[in-house]
Amino acid sequence: MDIGSAYQRGRGGPGGWWIVDEPELHLGDNVLVPDIAGWRVERLPEMPQAAFFEIAPHWVCEVISPSTARLDRSRKLPAYARESIQHAWLLDRIQRTLEVFENRQHEWTMIATHAGDENFRAKPFQEVEFELSALWIKAR
Repeated sequence: MDIGSAYQRGRGGPGGWWIVDEPELHLGDNVLVPDIAGWRVERLPEMPQAAFFEIAPHWVCEVISPSTARLDRSRKLPAYARESIQHAWLLDRIQRTLEVFENRQHEWTMIATHAGDENFRAKPFQEVEFELSALWIKAR
């Protein structure tokens, strides 16, 4: 919600992005559904009319869980790199970590790890500071 407000709507941030929950991506031979993805408006000037996207996003975020960790890391991340997606985040709400990756020549390089309750800035959204603690599962 914070990313969408700042980067899609331009509230407290620069705007200029489309942020979409669980978009269906048709990229080459791959059909993938990241938890969240973002396109810069320069790459995707308007939202497609189809129920899926054929233009690779600039950024993806996967929320890691015990049941999806292997798929996210071993299948999806390499496919995202091959399709020239520039940035990927892996958010583990149980371990309370956010891993930030940058695509360098179709291979991921981890550029930051954030943990606990710190505030953070991370590519490609480094203009805005976010609260990591707001993402963790809270006991009721």
